[in-house]
Amino acid sequence: MAEIVVMPKAGNSVESCIILEWTKQEGDSVQAGDILCEAETDKTTVSVESTASGTLLKQLYKIEDDVPVMLPLAVVGEPGEDISELLAGLGGTSEEGAVEESNAPAAVSAPVVEMTQSVQAVQTDSGTPSGFASPRARNLAAAKAVALDKITGTGPDGRIIERDVLAALDGMAALTPSAMEELIRTGKTAPSRGTGLGGRVLKSDLLDSSIEAPLQPAVSTVLNLDFPGEVEEIKVKGVRKITASRMLESLTQTAQLTMNTSADATRILALRKRLKESPESMGLQSITINDLVMLVTARTLKEFPEMNAHWLGDSIRVFKSIHLGCAVDTPRGLMVPVVRFADSLSLKEMGVETKRIFAKCMDGQAGPEDLTGGTFTLTNLGAMGIESFTPVLNKPEVGILGVCNIQPKPVMKGEDVVFIPHMGLSLTFDHQATDGAPAGRFLKALVANLVNIDLVLAL
Repeated sequence: MAEIVVMPKAGNSVESCIILEWTKQEGDSVQAGDILCEAETDKTTVSVESTASGTLLKQLYKIEDDVPVMLPLAVVGEPGEDISELLAGLGGTSEEGAVEESNAPAAVSAPVVEMTQSVQAVQTDSGTPSGFASPRARNLAAAKAVALDKITGTGPDGRIIERDVLAALDGMAALTPSAMEELIRTGKTAPSRGTGLGGRVLKSDLLDSSIEAPLQPAVSTVLNLDFPGEVEEIKVKGVRKITASRMLESLTQTAQLTMNTSADATRILALRKRLKESPESMGLQSITINDLVMLVTARTLKEFPEMNAHWLGDSIRVFKSIHLGCAVDTPRGLMVPVVRFADSLSLKEMGVETKRIFAKCMDGQAGPEDLTGGTFTLTNLGAMGIESFTPVLNKPEVGILGVCNIQPKPVMKGEDVVFIPHMGLSLTFDHQATDGAPAGRFLKALVANLVNIDLVLAL
């Protein structure tokens, strides 16, 4: 009897996976545990195993399709078995033999209904938010003043997920903050174009429904050129799509403030030089400036527990151990692997661990266990010559440290001015969770520890 293989749930926050490659083709023999396909989540690449043995009778999705988790992915059964009724129950027809392009079966057979209900029961029992819309979909809809009751869900059992809200936002006019608040308060529908700059919808536009589009200037001359020229449209998906959503969510749901300062880098540069020239047997030659800053940051955070915390809205979760995330630029996009118990590591151990998890990210092999659990994040743009920037919080963390480049800075020495290398530092923190003075004290202590890094390593 034919069995349905579903797209597994690879992590609590994963709503869908994009198929990168089918490793088994229709007609191939498969055993339970064999890899059917490779798929991409918002964090990493996963291998999807078959849960049944037999012959792969049908691939229900194509390469690059975005497949919601816990929905049918493939059909495995006996060679030549008639699966037309099963496919019809999944939303396709016996002639097509495939799930419709909507990626959401219109009608589901009894076994699939039971499977979906059991999955929902497990999610509810485990404390995962349930309902007609996912948490990320609700947050995005609230931030953009989109009425959820006007959106058709494409998630499991018709649930509204993030991509449904993004689809509804496509083509909407930009809203000013006051207009967005007015929409949320009154439930009105925004016009397709407002009277603000570039067609932005103002609050006054919502109070006066008679909005006329501004007159277009007359064109007196038509150039003999194709306008706007060659254009490439890139579909937003995978890591880029998730990163975009999380950055917007972070900026709209937290009170972010950034402080900038710099630290005398004389001793840290001298130490890095000595490490690079150390005997190979010591295993310290590959220690980087980033490793040194991460170590000092982890040890400084021990003195400032309010910065090593998560802001949960109605409570603040303070961690005793330091689990330090570090942003990494990978071929697939931004990833933030986590060095767990970073405060307990030696310099050598820190160097080994960062290289291990960075390599997994670059190879696309980082799993959820490598990318979750951070309590504070560090992002380093110094190698790109950045002198100062505004890091975006890795929500729900309270703080994120931006590391900038090292450059000479004029400093008064008595009546003389000397140029001393300084490392730029940019600290963003959530003003909901802590205030400027505590955050400033942490940054001041971090600067002192970087200046005296040799003493910190002696502890």
